[in-house]
Amino acid sequence: MNIFSRTAFATFGFAISAQSLASPSVADDTRDVDHVMEAFHEAVTTRDGGRLEALFLPKANLFNVLDDGRLATAKAKSPDAGKVRVNSAHEFAEFVSSSMQSLDPVHSNVWVTSDGVVATVYFDFVFSMGGKATNAGNETWQLVKDEKGWRIASIAFSSRVPKG
Repeated sequence: MNIFSRTAFATFGFAISAQSLASPSVADDTRDVDHVMEAFHEAVTTRDGGRLEALFLPKANLFNVLDDGRLATAKAKSPDAGKVRVNSAHEFAEFVSSSMQSLDPVHSNVWVTSDGVVATVYFDFVFSMGGKATNAGNETWQLVKDEKGWRIASIAFSSRVPKG
């Protein structure tokens, strides 16, 4: 089993190389877990929903778990609001594509565990829209390696108001 920390992400963020911007492809994006993470970041920041959706398995879901403060705010707006929100990868890609604001997910304290065919990524994140931090929490990805490369099977993340 391969377990290691990616503290370089915390220090340097996701560096976007000229080569990856020149001609991203699914094969390049899914070569290894690092490439999936870099492609995810680039697809979100460039609002490329098609590229983003290609990183996921069909029918992949995102699970957003609200902390108590966020749940209280959601219930104030809609009494039926639940603590866990489930969206498809397709819905997330549509949100990214249609956003009129800049988007920037910053990942830090990244840990990857893999046996070569399944992987788990765990990290802290701050998600910014329009240059303002709008969400923070912890996030975990479940990935599988299929015939085309690494794909995200699911994402679960907590939602809390960012500090600061």
